[in-house]
Amino acid sequence: MQESFTTPKFARNVNVEFNKTLNERVSAYFSQRKISKHANFNMVLKTVFMLALYFTPFVFTFYTESIWLTLLLWFVAGLGMAGIGLSVMHDANHGAYSSNQNVNKFVGAVLNLLGGNPTNWKIQHNVLHHTFTNVEGFDEDIDAPVKLLRFSPHTAWHPVHKYQYLYAWFFYPLMTIMWFATKDYKQAIRYGKKGLVNSQGKSAFSHWASIIIGKLVYASIFLVLPLLFAPVSWPIVLVGFVIKQFVSGTILALIFQPAHVIPDTSFEKPNDSGDIQADAKVHQLLTTANYGVKSKWFTWLVGGLNFQVEHHLFPTICHVHYRGISEIVRNTAKEYNLPYYTNRTFFSALKAHGKMLRMLGQKDCPEFVHV
Repeated sequence: MQESFTTPKFARNVNVEFNKTLNERVSAYFSQRKISKHANFNMVLKTVFMLALYFTPFVFTFYTESIWLTLLLWFVAGLGMAGIGLSVMHDANHGAYSSNQNVNKFVGAVLNLLGGNPTNWKIQHNVLHHTFTNVEGFDEDIDAPVKLLRFSPHTAWHPVHKYQYLYAWFFYPLMTIMWFATKDYKQAIRYGKKGLVNSQGKSAFSHWASIIIGKLVYASIFLVLPLLFAPVSWPIVLVGFVIKQFVSGTILALIFQPAHVIPDTSFEKPNDSGDIQADAKVHQLLTTANYGVKSKWFTWLVGGLNFQVEHHLFPTICHVHYRGISEIVRNTAKEYNLPYYTNRTFFSALKAHGKMLRMLGQKDCPEFVHV
């Protein structure tokens, strides 16, 4: 039986000129250069590289009896897993990889080989996180899976949160292993009740079938085959598998958290009528921050997601173009006296995230946390 699912409403008829100007300028960027907003040849090469970084070391685990080399290969596979998550399937499941939605669907399906489910990911990420960024109760990225963590000043406070700035980092490696083990099943139940699965054109049966088949394929490839045929003992295989999951989970969490959970960003709370004060686009400026944008190699590694502001404003544009449009976004925001948050480096962003964890550990958050 479906539950009633009412979402907050954003303000309309505000910042109209900003939205119009920004959209026109970004469109002109592509039309004047006669380039597509989707993937280019470099993106295709990057896709091949990340897939190879994931699967090649995994294949080599079947050909070595060295325990340390086996574990190193699993570690490298974890880097490739994160690379695919950040750079390949992320663009595809946003519809940004190609103008052909069948290509996006095909490339996005690689998430099944990371232990996740594309439909659940699209609901959590595209529908909820990208629309209601930092809105407690709707953005599941800040709805911590355990009560030991508090990512929003609107989340219930517990005394243990005083120490989360010390221990939260140890939960981040669990991100992808939870995809595989429990998260998708819980989301399928929750999203089904709210009618969100149907909104993706999926029936309950087809959705559950895709989850179960995806998990079986993933477990068969990355657990059953190594347990049966790898020349090392089964405990080493299990340790290697966990290493792969922890490496990818750590990287993914550390890339996304400093983009939203820092002192600069807002944590909007709908009023009694369910309205949010800002319009949808400005809401993204208020709740999102960039970091480390001067480093081209870092931008390449993290799939352009250090340009998180550009990504949230234009999620259907492939990340290879974020650097190009960033000056347009920054200057237009400045022109209309709107915020454009950025931290100079990745490490300064991590420091800001740690500071925010400490602030959220206080029962009464400091005044400069925007609410």
